[in-house]
Amino acid sequence: MTGASAPIGAPSSPPNARLRAATPSTLRWVAAPPLVSLQDVSYRIARTVILRDLTLVLHPGEALGVSGPNGAGKTTLLRLLAALVKPSSGRYDILGLTGHADPDRTASVRRRIALIGHIPALWPELTLRENLEFIRRLRGPLPPSPPPDPLRTAGLAEAAHRRAGDCSAGMQRRAEFARLLTWTPRLLLLDEPHAGLDAAAAPLVELAVNRTLQAGGAAVLVSHDPRRISPLLTSAVSVEDGTLADPPAAA
Repeated sequence: MTGASAPIGAPSSPPNARLRAATPSTLRWVAAPPLVSLQDVSYRIARTVILRDLTLVLHPGEALGVSGPNGAGKTTLLRLLAALVKPSSGRYDILGLTGHADPDRTASVRRRIALIGHIPALWPELTLRENLEFIRRLRGPLPPSPPPDPLRTAGLAEAAHRRAGDCSAGMQRRAEFARLLTWTPRLLLLDEPHAGLDAAAAPLVELAVNRTLQAGGAAVLVSHDPRRISPLLTSAVSVEDGTLADPPAAA
């Protein structure tokens, strides 16, 4: 990957150690109320039902893995959890957002949610550094102890002044994870998080998830390769024809 170097400061623990580390995070927040609660939630477009009768509860410190075939409704579930679409029926509470919330409340909740999807959320005419700086300014003053340079952590220090539109897909993916290092979301949503990342950049996924869980947030990771994300999870489900089911047994 031209212009990118290996990330620094990313975890290097073996998979089993990462899995064991997830359990204390859950226990730490066991008495806290859930961050997400869906009860018999459905979502439809016109007469087409995309999600049906979903019931899901997500507590602080939990990381949920979601698998399933193409077109099953996985990405729609992430958009619903990101408060980008509203359920057609059922009861829901997402970081305090319910069906009776006004637009200001919806905007406030969205600011505490991070979603990395298939399409990079970068301004192509801005440099990588300018993209991160723009987001930082939108979020207000830096904390008393600012984090290390996110672009350096993502292995993009030498490409910081390159326009995002001139960067490769892999570099843009790294930049999105660097953006996550400028703040800590309450709810982290990742759609195929390892897509576009080479082996050197893959630890950025673990870093983002662990930072969120350790701060009392929760994460949802969608992947066609459940084994790739399983070390980061506390639970897993499968979406099949718009409904939730137990994930298939590992081969």
